[in-house]
Amino acid sequence: MSKFELGITTFAEVMPDLHTGKTISYDERINQLIDEIVLADQVGLDYYGIGEHHRKDFAASAPHTILAAASRLTKNIKLGSAVTVLSSEDPVRVYQNFATLNALSKGRAEIMAGRGSFIESFPLFGYDLNQYDRLFSEKLDLLLQIRDHEIVHFDGKTRAPIDGLGVYPRTDYPLPIQVAVGGTPASVVRAANYGLPLFLAIIGGYPRMFSPLVDLYKKTYKERGYGVNQMHISVHSHGYIAEDMTEATETYFPSIKQAMDIIGKERGWSTYTRSTYDAARSLEGALFVGDPAWVAKKILHLRKTLGINRFALHVPVGQLDHDKVMKTIELLGTKVKPIIDQAIALEKSELK
Repeated sequence: MSKFELGITTFAEVMPDLHTGKTISYDERINQLIDEIVLADQVGLDYYGIGEHHRKDFAASAPHTILAAASRLTKNIKLGSAVTVLSSEDPVRVYQNFATLNALSKGRAEIMAGRGSFIESFPLFGYDLNQYDRLFSEKLDLLLQIRDHEIVHFDGKTRAPIDGLGVYPRTDYPLPIQVAVGGTPASVVRAANYGLPLFLAIIGGYPRMFSPLVDLYKKTYKERGYGVNQMHISVHSHGYIAEDMTEATETYFPSIKQAMDIIGKERGWSTYTRSTYDAARSLEGALFVGDPAWVAKKILHLRKTLGINRFALHVPVGQLDHDKVMKTIELLGTKVKPIIDQAIALEKSELK
């Protein structure tokens, strides 16, 4: 198995302060992201991903632009979308944007392509939701062709054809493209069929329930003849870290409840409760909330359960003071990562 990676994902939440009712400006939130990425790089994290959204409570409608700004201020951290809603994007522009980011970052750019659980981008850019799956399938085909071939030939149903045209700039560095999946078997199979890395969003329930999807991915990947050593599986889950367990637990609940109640009202979910929260904080649950030792234990347990190569902690969810987000990033790199690295090193030495 390749090196185990730790990182951060965010949607750049912009929600009212739970105490004052005031909402941070988009300008300020976007600039905060740069500080977060720089800190994540400084404390040795491997990855930072920004999700594309087109709604009032999120600031990052153009993740590649924010990542490009951070690329010249960082040295090692991989910079990716989390996700790019490919179904409502132009694959030509997606490639051009991330090829440019790849040049600026000297090969640290990644594209995480997904269908999107939020659908605001479809009417905004004039796409038919009835073609939800077809749009993604065709556009993924085109994006991969553009990445791998300078001259493109494409004749699909969802956009105008491309007849032998070049797409530029070409990037001298490999440009990884991974497929983000929320839990749909067909999406898992699609990723495996292409030999692409899989990125699982586990934001509720129990992570062990995703084991059949991981097994399906691995089985299909091998059947298609791809090298097992090239297989890469990531998970992102919500969480928050503080020095003290009680502080982490009590600080984070109002934040995640705010976000889940907003989204739940739109989607017909029940109100987010303390009992739901406490169950999710358990070892088997999907929330990674606590002190560094506990969060490290949960990540190691997830790694063993699903056999993953990367874990990304999604923070914040709801309104959370920026200094607390920064502290979470700091602790993930300086406290959680060493525990995990030591455990994995011990595991490998015992196998020799």
